[in-house]
Parts: sequence; C-alpha cells; structure tokens
Amino acid sequence: MSAPETSDPTSPSRLAGVLRVLTRLWLGAGLTFAGISHLSFSRQEFRAQVPAWVPPDEDLVVLGSGVVEIVLGLALLFAIRRWRPIVGVVTAAFFIAVFPGNIGQWREHVDAFGLDTDGKRFLRLFFQPVLIAIALWSTGGWSWLRDRLRR
Repeated sequence: MSAPETSDPTSPSRLAGVLRVLTRLWLGAGLTFAGISHLSFSRQEFRAQVPAWVPPDEDLVVLGSGVVEIVLGLALLFAIRRWRPIVGVVTAAFFIAVFPGNIGQWREHVDAFGLDTDGKRFLRLFFQPVLIAIALWSTGGWSWLRDRLRR
C-alpha cells in the first residue's frame, strides 16, 4: 500500500493562491495608507485632484474618499473568506467611481504626486483598469460576479 499523495506546495495552483493572497494584502495595505494620507499629510494634494466640475466641496470629497479607502483597505486585509469577493467587487466599483477624477486631473493639467506632465497623467489612466482587475482577481470577485450574472 502506498502513502497518500500530498499536494505539492510548489504547484502552480498553490503558487497562484499565495500570489492572490499577497496581492490582496498589498492592495489592502495600499488603500489603507492612501486613505490615511487623504485625512492627513497629503490632504492638500488630494484636494487639488478633485475636478472643478464635482459639486461637493473639495475637502468633503477628499475626506469622504479617504474614509472609504480606509474601510475598503481594512476589509481587504481582514474580511472573512466568504465576504472577500463582495469586498473585491465593491473595491472595483470604487476604483471605477474615482476614475473620472483621474481623467479630470489629466484634462485640467493638475500636478500632484509627481504627475507633473500631461503624458504622466495620461499614462496613469491606464493603471486604473489594472487596479480594478487586481481587486477582482485577488478576492475572487471575478468568479463571484460571473456566478451572479449566470443566475
């Protein structure tokens, strides 16, 4: 009789799982840090990024988005497994919601966070879809959405 097979810890699926966890934790830590910076040391730079056409007060937008980023970041870090896909979908939706601000920064030629040329601001626009994909992939949000859409 042979010994039962054990899963290889270096298998591609195991490595992908570890990569997903590390990516989710990186995103959660990044969002938490960004949210804290909205409320404190980078508040002025974030205010400069609020497009002129956004009706609420700049400071209200910065403070509100900072709180949302902290909540989402902490949820990415600490949510139990069954809630992670929903957290990923909500995080992706947040990234979609703030994307017009990134477009506004480019269109209005606003310098902030080292984005001091139109070329740099334009290139940043392509990073937002990457963040959306990371939020969905690292949490299982893609599968969760697919399952909901098939029903």
